[in-house]
Amino acid sequence: MTPSSPIRRTPTHFASELGAVLKLENLQRTGSFKLRGAWTKLCRLDAELRSAGVLTASAGNHGAGLALAASLLGIRARVVVPEGTPLV
Repeated sequence: MTPSSPIRRTPTHFASELGAVLKLENLQRTGSFKLRGAWTKLCRLDAELRSAGVLTASAGNHGAGLALAASLLGIRARVVVPEGTPLV
């Protein structure tokens, strides 16, 4: 059974200074839209692939999104972070 999605419905905001509509994906749990793709991909894996776990190399948002999605779905995940990555 797949738990309910952690994806938040994020608002849009018209930035008159830019003359553009902004999608506020910074309000997602991981601070970016990357969680959307990680959640979708992991939910579509068959049982054999889920049991094998997932691996990614990321210096930021993708790794955070994948780690959260995998954790919520009970999938083992390893995120490899380059040595020079800032601690933030």
